[in-house]
Amino acid sequence: MSADVTAVVVRLKLSLLRNGLRQSGGRRAAYIVSAVVTLLFAALQLLGLIALRGNAHAVSVAVLLVAVLAVGWAVMPLFFPGGDETLDPTRLVMLPLRPRPLVRALLAASLVGIGPVFTLCLLVGSAVSVAHGGVAYVVAVVGVVLALLVCVALARAVAVANIRLLTSRKGRDLAVLSGLVIAIGAQLANFGVQRLGSSGLAQLDPAGDVLRWVPPASAIGAVDSASSGSYGVAVAQLALSAGALVALVALWSRHLTRLMISPDGSTLQAATDSAARERTSTGLGRLLPGGRTGTVVERSLRYIWRDPKTKAAWVTSLAIGLIVPVFNALQGTGSIYFACFAAGMLGIQMYNQFGQDTSAFWMVATTISSPRDAYVELRGRALALLVITLPYAAFVTVVTTAMLGDWARLPEALGLSFALLGAMLATGAWTSARFPYSIPQEGYKNVAPGQTGLAWISIFGGMIAAALLCAPVITLTIWLNVMRDGDRWSWVLLPVGTLYGAAITLAGLRLAAPRTAARLPEILAAVSRG
Repeated sequence: MSADVTAVVVRLKLSLLRNGLRQSGGRRAAYIVSAVVTLLFAALQLLGLIALRGNAHAVSVAVLLVAVLAVGWAVMPLFFPGGDETLDPTRLVMLPLRPRPLVRALLAASLVGIGPVFTLCLLVGSAVSVAHGGVAYVVAVVGVVLALLVCVALARAVAVANIRLLTSRKGRDLAVLSGLVIAIGAQLANFGVQRLGSSGLAQLDPAGDVLRWVPPASAIGAVDSASSGSYGVAVAQLALSAGALVALVALWSRHLTRLMISPDGSTLQAATDSAARERTSTGLGRLLPGGRTGTVVERSLRYIWRDPKTKAAWVTSLAIGLIVPVFNALQGTGSIYFACFAAGMLGIQMYNQFGQDTSAFWMVATTISSPRDAYVELRGRALALLVITLPYAAFVTVVTTAMLGDWARLPEALGLSFALLGAMLATGAWTSARFPYSIPQEGYKNVAPGQTGLAWISIFGGMIAAALLCAPVITLTIWLNVMRDGDRWSWVLLPVGTLYGAAITLAGLRLAAPRTAARLPEILAAVSRG
């Protein structure tokens, strides 16, 4: 019976993959390209790890890599709950299946896909890089299998333990953190690579000495122990990984049993509370101006807080806007002008303003009957962005200045940031009316099929235009830096940049308003496609 269930679930996984690829040629091409790139990267990593054979620090690299892989498998279900349909066992609750056979079947199905193949390549490379001798290779075979099963079981246990949250509407907001984690992880990886390039692999040894006893990295540590003749240590390290696998499967089975016999009441209390909650204006609403301007500002801020796609974009921009200047300052390669990155990342949020509303834009469109209405609408949206972007850009600039100790250049950095922010608000308002595109509400795509070209023109064309609009302030900055006694007048850049940014923002809004009012039907059709 267990073998039959396993075969059926594996075939189900293959059918889901095959049917998903049949939906459209674009999806099939994207899957093939991603698979080829991933496997190519895995092959290069495999060759690189094999090239480490004989290096004194190879074991430290190998166990650290396996530990990072395990962390990736653990967080994958939290950030990408829709990436694998079989991660949701609630689809099988109506079938007459016992938890233990189902666990074995789902574990086997989890080994089908690009992710497991990628992980297997890295595990094989890690094992080969530290294996020396026949016994070590035997241990390597056992260790690779154990490490792969631990990674997969860890992902399944995390998914089942949180499946009620992940499949709820509120739980999908967890995906917002993915942008933050990716941004921080990329900068940490960049920082780590630069440190390793300057100091060598020896600084990984302290972490490697600890991780070689932490499953599933302990399975690769066992290969190194067997290579040096420490067979008792190798057995102990393999036992740790085997014990972790048994514990994870037991935890998975227990949560699966509870999930399949318990009713889903995850949304009952929330619905009751929502129905009973009194609809009153927030404290922020009472601080905003009256009329349409205040209404637009509050609506835009509510979208930022409540809409998962909008929130994800903001979280990513806020994180990257701080990480880039701070990490460059930490590495000693930073400049105070990197602080302008915060204003640039946040200014992007002004682009495609109407597309962020998706099909709900028709309610806004019914209230716009003249260029004046369009101007007030765009002005309210710009003010909502400024509530966040102005203090944040100033904060990042001050932090970067403090880390670099270059306080004399703080006024010009702030002036440049404010000028850039104003230019991006101006170009964002115009491109929102000229090149609107739809943002799908479901999934992780940010552009509807067939509108990718519009998105590129809107964002990158607007950014180039914003850079050109900032040319006067940039020219003044360069002139003051090269002229004699220019430092005495650098403070002028703060009021000049601030006033220039405000003026260019108002000019951009006034130019965009007539076009917005005239193109309402086209805008509505474009943003409603998703």
